[in-house]
Amino acid sequence: MNLIKGIFNTSLGRKYIMAITGAGLFGFIIAHLLGNLLVFAGPAALNEYAKKLHDLGPLLWVARLGLLAMAGLHIWSALKLTTENREAAGKRHEVKVDPVDRHRRDDIVARFAARTMIFSGLIIAAFAFYHLAHYTWKVPQINGISGEFKGDFETYYVHEVDGDNNQTAFVTPLPQGEGAEGENASDVYRMVVNGFNVSWVVGFYVVAIGLLCVHLSHGLSAMFQSLGMKNKNYGKWIDCGAKAVAILIFLGYISIPVAVLAGFVK
Repeated sequence: MNLIKGIFNTSLGRKYIMAITGAGLFGFIIAHLLGNLLVFAGPAALNEYAKKLHDLGPLLWVARLGLLAMAGLHIWSALKLTTENREAAGKRHEVKVDPVDRHRRDDIVARFAARTMIFSGLIIAAFAFYHLAHYTWKVPQINGISGEFKGDFETYYVHEVDGDNNQTAFVTPLPQGEGAEGENASDVYRMVVNGFNVSWVVGFYVVAIGLLCVHLSHGLSAMFQSLGMKNKNYGKWIDCGAKAVAILIFLGYISIPVAVLAGFVK
Protein backbone atom coordinates (compact mmCIF):
# COMPACT_ATOMS: atom_id res chain seq x y z
CA MET A 1 0.00 0.00 0.00
CA ASN A 2 2.84 2.40 0.82
CA LEU A 3 4.36 1.68 -2.59
CA ILE A 4 1.08 2.45 -4.35
CA LYS A 5 0.65 5.65 -2.33
CA GLY A 6 4.21 6.65 -3.20
CA ILE A 7 3.59 6.14 -6.90
CA PHE A 8 0.39 8.20 -6.96
CA ASN A 9 1.39 10.87 -4.44
CA THR A 10 4.89 11.82 -5.60
CA SER A 11 6.11 13.63 -8.68
CA LEU A 12 8.51 10.81 -9.52
CA GLY A 13 5.72 8.24 -9.23
CA ARG A 14 3.44 10.28 -11.47
CA LYS A 15 6.22 10.56 -14.04
CA TYR A 16 6.48 6.77 -14.06
CA ILE A 17 2.70 6.49 -14.48
CA MET A 18 2.74 8.91 -17.40
CA ALA A 19 5.69 7.13 -19.03
CA ILE A 20 4.29 3.60 -18.66
CA THR A 21 0.77 4.52 -19.77
CA GLY A 22 2.29 6.52 -22.64
CA ALA A 23 4.20 3.42 -23.75
CA GLY A 24 0.98 1.39 -23.67
CA LEU A 25 -0.92 4.00 -25.68
CA PHE A 26 1.95 4.21 -28.16
CA GLY A 27 1.70 0.44 -28.69
CA PHE A 28 -2.00 0.84 -29.43
CA ILE A 29 -1.28 3.65 -31.92
CA ILE A 30 1.10 1.38 -33.83
CA ALA A 31 -1.26 -1.62 -33.79
CA HIS A 32 -4.20 0.57 -34.86
CA LEU A 33 -2.19 2.00 -37.73
CA LEU A 34 -1.15 -1.44 -39.00
CA GLY A 35 -4.78 -2.57 -38.96
CA ASN A 36 -5.99 0.58 -40.72
CA LEU A 37 -3.40 0.21 -43.49
CA LEU A 38 -5.21 -2.97 -44.58
CA VAL A 39 -7.54 -0.61 -46.44
CA PHE A 40 -4.90 -0.61 -49.20
CA ALA A 41 -5.24 -4.42 -49.46
CA GLY A 42 -8.90 -4.09 -50.43
CA PRO A 43 -12.37 -4.51 -48.90
CA ALA A 44 -12.08 -8.20 -47.97
CA ALA A 45 -8.81 -7.75 -46.05
CA LEU A 46 -10.03 -4.82 -43.95
CA ASN A 47 -13.51 -6.24 -43.32
CA GLU A 48 -12.11 -9.63 -42.33
CA TYR A 49 -9.70 -7.97 -39.90
CA ALA A 50 -12.57 -5.94 -38.39
CA LYS A 51 -14.71 -9.09 -38.08
CA LYS A 52 -11.92 -10.92 -36.22
CA LEU A 53 -11.66 -8.03 -33.76
CA HIS A 54 -15.42 -8.00 -33.27
CA ASP A 55 -15.43 -11.75 -32.67
CA LEU A 56 -13.14 -11.31 -29.67
CA GLY A 57 -16.27 -10.36 -27.77
CA PRO A 58 -15.53 -9.79 -24.06
CA LEU A 59 -11.77 -9.68 -24.70
CA LEU A 60 -12.29 -6.68 -26.95
CA TRP A 61 -14.12 -4.88 -24.16
CA VAL A 62 -11.34 -5.75 -21.72
CA ALA A 63 -8.86 -4.19 -24.16
CA ARG A 64 -11.06 -1.11 -24.58
CA LEU A 65 -11.44 -0.64 -20.84
CA GLY A 66 -7.69 -1.10 -20.41
CA LEU A 67 -7.03 1.59 -23.00
CA LEU A 68 -9.53 3.89 -21.32
CA ALA A 69 -7.84 3.35 -17.95
CA MET A 70 -4.40 4.05 -19.43
CA ALA A 71 -5.66 7.20 -21.15
CA GLY A 72 -7.30 8.39 -17.93
CA LEU A 73 -4.15 7.79 -15.86
CA HIS A 74 -2.01 9.43 -18.54
CA ILE A 75 -4.14 12.59 -18.57
CA TRP A 76 -4.44 12.66 -14.76
CA SER A 77 -0.69 12.38 -14.23
CA ALA A 78 -0.03 15.01 -16.91
CA LEU A 79 -2.45 17.46 -15.27
CA LYS A 80 -0.93 16.90 -11.83
CA LEU A 81 2.63 17.33 -13.08
CA THR A 82 1.70 20.45 -15.06
CA THR A 83 0.12 22.00 -11.97
CA GLU A 84 3.18 21.16 -9.86
CA ASN A 85 5.56 22.59 -12.45
CA ARG A 86 3.62 25.86 -12.62
CA GLU A 87 3.58 26.18 -8.87
CA ALA A 88 7.32 25.55 -8.75
CA ALA A 89 7.95 28.06 -11.56
CA GLY A 90 6.03 30.71 -9.63
CA LYS A 91 8.38 30.34 -6.69
CA ARG A 92 11.60 30.74 -8.67
CA HIS A 93 13.61 33.92 -8.47
CA GLU A 94 14.39 35.92 -11.58
CA VAL A 95 17.72 35.05 -13.16
CA LYS A 96 19.83 36.48 -15.93
CA VAL A 97 18.63 35.39 -19.36
CA ASP A 98 21.30 33.77 -21.53
CA PRO A 99 21.83 34.91 -25.14
CA VAL A 100 19.72 33.06 -27.70
CA ASP A 101 22.34 30.97 -29.51
CA ARG A 102 21.60 27.72 -31.38
CA HIS A 103 21.66 25.55 -28.26
CA ARG A 104 19.52 28.01 -26.31
CA ARG A 105 17.04 28.17 -29.21
CA ASP A 106 16.73 24.38 -29.27
CA ASP A 107 16.19 24.41 -25.52
CA ILE A 108 13.44 27.04 -25.84
CA VAL A 109 11.69 24.96 -28.52
CA ALA A 110 11.92 21.84 -26.36
CA ARG A 111 10.54 23.66 -23.32
CA PHE A 112 7.69 25.11 -25.37
CA ALA A 113 6.80 21.62 -26.60
CA ALA A 114 6.87 20.36 -23.03
CA ARG A 115 4.67 23.20 -21.74
CA THR A 116 2.06 22.70 -24.47
CA MET A 117 1.92 18.90 -24.10
CA ILE A 118 -1.11 19.11 -21.83
CA PHE A 119 -3.09 21.18 -24.36
CA SER A 120 -2.25 18.98 -27.34
CA GLY A 121 -3.05 15.94 -25.19
CA LEU A 122 -6.52 17.24 -24.32
CA ILE A 123 -7.23 18.10 -27.97
CA ILE A 124 -6.15 14.59 -28.98
CA ALA A 125 -8.48 13.14 -26.32
CA ALA A 126 -11.36 15.17 -27.77
CA PHE A 127 -10.51 13.90 -31.26
CA ALA A 128 -10.43 10.31 -29.96
CA PHE A 129 -14.02 10.69 -28.76
CA TYR A 130 -15.02 12.12 -32.14
CA HIS A 131 -13.27 9.25 -33.93
CA LEU A 132 -15.08 6.71 -31.74
CA ALA A 133 -18.42 8.42 -32.39
CA HIS A 134 -17.66 8.43 -36.13
CA TYR A 135 -16.63 4.83 -36.74
CA THR A 136 -17.33 2.82 -33.56
CA TRP A 137 -20.57 4.31 -32.20
CA LYS A 138 -21.59 5.25 -35.76
CA VAL A 139 -23.37 8.50 -34.92
CA PRO A 140 -24.81 9.65 -38.29
CA GLN A 141 -25.14 13.32 -37.27
CA ILE A 142 -21.36 13.86 -37.18
CA ASN A 143 -20.06 12.18 -40.33
CA GLY A 144 -21.02 14.93 -42.78
CA ILE A 145 -22.64 12.48 -45.22
CA SER A 146 -26.04 13.38 -46.62
CA GLY A 147 -28.83 10.89 -47.15
CA GLU A 148 -30.68 8.87 -44.53
CA PHE A 149 -29.29 5.55 -45.77
CA LYS A 150 -25.83 6.57 -46.95
CA GLY A 151 -25.16 8.64 -43.84
CA ASP A 152 -26.07 5.86 -41.41
CA PHE A 153 -23.11 3.51 -41.01
CA GLU A 154 -25.33 1.12 -39.04
CA THR A 155 -26.79 0.02 -42.41
CA TYR A 156 -23.40 -0.93 -43.88
CA TYR A 157 -23.05 -4.72 -44.10
CA VAL A 158 -21.15 -7.18 -46.28
CA HIS A 159 -21.53 -10.54 -47.99
CA GLU A 160 -19.68 -13.46 -46.46
CA VAL A 161 -18.31 -15.40 -49.45
CA ASP A 162 -16.32 -18.64 -49.31
CA GLY A 163 -12.98 -18.08 -50.97
CA ASP A 164 -9.90 -20.17 -51.63
CA ASN A 165 -8.59 -22.50 -48.89
CA ASN A 166 -12.01 -22.38 -47.17
CA GLN A 167 -11.38 -18.84 -45.98
CA THR A 168 -14.22 -16.36 -45.67
CA ALA A 169 -13.93 -13.12 -47.60
CA PHE A 170 -16.09 -10.20 -46.50
CA VAL A 171 -17.01 -8.54 -49.75
CA THR A 172 -18.48 -5.05 -49.97
CA PRO A 173 -21.35 -4.24 -50.22
CA LEU A 174 -24.47 -6.26 -49.38
CA PRO A 175 -27.21 -5.38 -51.89
CA GLN A 176 -28.85 -2.11 -50.81
CA GLY A 177 -27.29 -2.42 -47.39
CA GLU A 178 -29.69 -5.14 -46.26
CA GLY A 179 -28.50 -7.02 -43.22
CA ALA A 180 -28.73 -7.11 -39.48
CA GLU A 181 -26.42 -6.82 -36.49
CA GLY A 182 -25.18 -10.30 -35.57
CA GLU A 183 -26.14 -11.76 -38.96
CA ASN A 184 -23.79 -9.89 -41.28
CA ALA A 185 -20.39 -8.33 -40.64
CA SER A 186 -20.11 -4.55 -40.74
CA ASP A 187 -18.72 -3.07 -43.94
CA VAL A 188 -15.82 -1.16 -42.38
CA TYR A 189 -14.18 -0.61 -45.76
CA ARG A 190 -17.19 1.29 -47.09
CA MET A 191 -17.41 3.27 -43.85
CA VAL A 192 -13.80 4.39 -44.29
CA VAL A 193 -14.25 5.29 -47.97
CA ASN A 194 -17.51 7.21 -47.48
CA GLY A 195 -16.32 8.80 -44.23
CA PHE A 196 -13.13 10.16 -45.75
CA ASN A 197 -14.83 11.45 -48.89
CA VAL A 198 -15.89 14.45 -46.79
CA SER A 199 -13.16 17.08 -47.12
CA TRP A 200 -13.65 18.79 -43.74
CA VAL A 201 -13.50 15.41 -41.98
CA VAL A 202 -10.18 14.71 -43.69
CA GLY A 203 -8.89 18.16 -42.74
CA PHE A 204 -9.90 17.67 -39.11
CA TYR A 205 -8.34 14.21 -39.11
CA VAL A 206 -5.02 15.44 -40.57
CA VAL A 207 -4.77 18.30 -38.05
CA ALA A 208 -5.56 15.97 -35.14
CA ILE A 209 -3.01 13.38 -36.28
CA GLY A 210 -0.48 16.19 -36.69
CA LEU A 211 -1.06 17.25 -33.08
CA LEU A 212 -0.80 13.62 -31.99
CA CYS A 213 2.57 13.28 -33.69
CA VAL A 214 3.88 16.55 -32.24
CA HIS A 215 2.81 15.16 -28.87
CA LEU A 216 4.59 11.89 -29.64
CA SER A 217 7.80 13.56 -30.81
CA HIS A 218 8.28 15.02 -27.35
CA GLY A 219 6.44 12.35 -25.36
CA LEU A 220 8.55 9.44 -26.61
CA SER A 221 11.74 11.25 -25.66
CA ALA A 222 10.30 12.23 -22.27
CA MET A 223 9.26 8.62 -21.66
CA PHE A 224 12.87 7.43 -21.91
CA GLN A 225 13.89 10.31 -19.66
CA SER A 226 11.31 9.42 -16.99
CA LEU A 227 12.31 5.75 -17.04
CA GLY A 228 15.98 6.64 -16.59
CA MET A 229 16.96 5.30 -20.01
CA LYS A 230 18.25 8.55 -21.49
CA ASN A 231 21.65 10.11 -20.89
CA LYS A 232 24.03 12.58 -22.54
CA ASN A 233 25.72 9.88 -24.63
CA TYR A 234 22.70 8.90 -26.70
CA GLY A 235 20.06 11.41 -25.64
CA LYS A 236 20.24 13.22 -28.98
CA TRP A 237 19.78 9.92 -30.83
CA ILE A 238 16.64 9.24 -28.81
CA ASP A 239 15.33 12.75 -29.59
CA CYS A 240 15.99 12.28 -33.31
CA GLY A 241 14.49 8.80 -33.26
CA ALA A 242 11.33 10.08 -31.53
CA LYS A 243 10.90 12.75 -34.21
CA ALA A 244 11.48 10.23 -37.02
CA VAL A 245 8.94 7.78 -35.56
CA ALA A 246 6.40 10.60 -35.14
CA ILE A 247 6.83 11.61 -38.80
CA LEU A 248 6.41 8.02 -40.01
CA ILE A 249 3.26 7.59 -37.92
CA PHE A 250 1.88 10.88 -39.27
CA LEU A 251 2.51 9.82 -42.88
CA GLY A 252 1.02 6.38 -42.26
CA TYR A 253 -2.20 7.66 -40.71
CA ILE A 254 -2.88 10.51 -43.14
CA SER A 255 -2.11 8.31 -46.16
CA ILE A 256 -5.52 6.67 -45.72
CA PRO A 257 -7.85 9.72 -45.79
CA VAL A 258 -5.69 11.46 -48.40
CA ALA A 259 -5.77 8.35 -50.65
CA VAL A 260 -9.57 8.12 -50.29
CA LEU A 261 -10.13 11.83 -50.96
CA ALA A 262 -7.79 11.69 -53.98
CA GLY A 263 -9.69 8.70 -55.39
CA PHE A 264 -6.89 6.15 -55.08
CA VAL A 265 -8.99 4.08 -52.65
CA LYS A 266 -12.59 3.62 -53.78
